[in-house]
Amino acid sequence: MITNDNKLLKKFKKGDHESFEKIFNLYSKSMFRFSLRYLGSKEAAEDVVQEVFLKIWNNRKEIKLGTSFKSYLFTITLNSIRKHFNKLSRSNELKHDILYDFSNNKPIFDDHPGYQELLDKLDDLIKQMPEKRKEAFVKKKIEGKSLKEISEELGISTKTVEYHITEAMKFLKTEFDKLRIHGMVFFHLFIQ
Repeated sequence: MITNDNKLLKKFKKGDHESFEKIFNLYSKSMFRFSLRYLGSKEAAEDVVQEVFLKIWNNRKEIKLGTSFKSYLFTITLNSIRKHFNKLSRSNELKHDILYDFSNNKPIFDDHPGYQELLDKLDDLIKQMPEKRKEAFVKKKIEGKSLKEISEELGISTKTVEYHITEAMKFLKTEFDKLRIHGMVFFHLFIQ
């Protein structure tokens, strides 16, 4: 198979779209199944496969011929899965901190039977935000990007980014106040 891969990869390295499509057809299904076993989510597995193929397209000139391309692909896939878990872990840690600080009874907060529902509620509230506001909030609070980075990525001014984040915080505070979960978490965690 390495010989067949090498012929295909030589064309691919030169930017041949047809060879890229053939590589995609050869490996994408097994990469998807591999990712799905780890992630348990079709959407997340599809994202990983898309990320891997985007990465190999962008780095096609550095691909080494004469080695196992399949091993190379699955190493990148595994790294993308790890990256997904790291991002998810950071996101869950942030959500925990938000909910913890909103709680009046912090020592027993983690053991509260409705804890997972509160995490889910936070996710739902973030999803309800207008698209630009949600993007700005997630990039700042979950991905930890600077106002300048967010401004450049979204094509808006830093003042507009600040506005979106402030409005997102007001919205979340209002919604959690309705649930009788009070605290100063947003001011502590997010206004930095």
